[in-house]
Amino acid sequence: MNQKVRYLAHAAVIAALYVVLTWVAASLGLASSPIQVRFSEALTILPFFTPAAIPGLFVGCFLANLLTGCAPWDILFGSLATLLGAVGTYLLSRPAKGGDGTEKHIKPWQKWLAPLPPIAANTLIVPFVLAYVYQLEGTIPYFMLTVGIGEVISCGILGLLLLQVLMRYRRHIFPNQPS
Repeated sequence: MNQKVRYLAHAAVIAALYVVLTWVAASLGLASSPIQVRFSEALTILPFFTPAAIPGLFVGCFLANLLTGCAPWDILFGSLATLLGAVGTYLLSRPAKGGDGTEKHIKPWQKWLAPLPPIAANTLIVPFVLAYVYQLEGTIPYFMLTVGIGEVISCGILGLLLLQVLMRYRRHIFPNQPS
C-alpha cells in the first residue's frame, strides 16, 4: 500500500475513534467535568507506533470538542494540548541512534514514558480552560490535580493497557515500526 495513503488512513481512523470514544465518555458524563475520564485519551499512546497518530489525535480532539458542544477556546486549547502530548509521545518513542547512525531498538522504559507527555500537556493547559473559559469554581492547582487524576486514569492506565495489547500486533497494524 502506498505510504501516503496508509498514513492518511491511519490518521483518519484514529480521528474517528477519538470522536466516537469521546462521545461514549460524554454520554456517561465523563468527558467534560473537572475529573475528565475520556476513553479517547487512551489513544494518545498511538504516536508510539505511528506518526500518523499526531494529526489523527489533533483532528479527533478538535472534532470531538466541537461536536460535544465545547466552548471555542476549549476546542482550540484542548486540541493543542492533545497535539503537544502526541508530539511528545512520538519524540519519546523514537529508537536511539547508534554511534554509526543506525537505529537501535526501542528501550523497554520508553513504553512506560509514552503516556507522560499527554498527561503533562493536559494537566498544564486544561485547568486554565476550566478556570477562565468555563469559570468553574476552584483554583488552578485544584484543577491541575483533578485534570491530572483523569489523565492518569485515561492515558496512564487505559493507555498503557492499550499499548501492551498493541505491542503484540504492531507489525500487522503499524508496519515499519521499530522493534
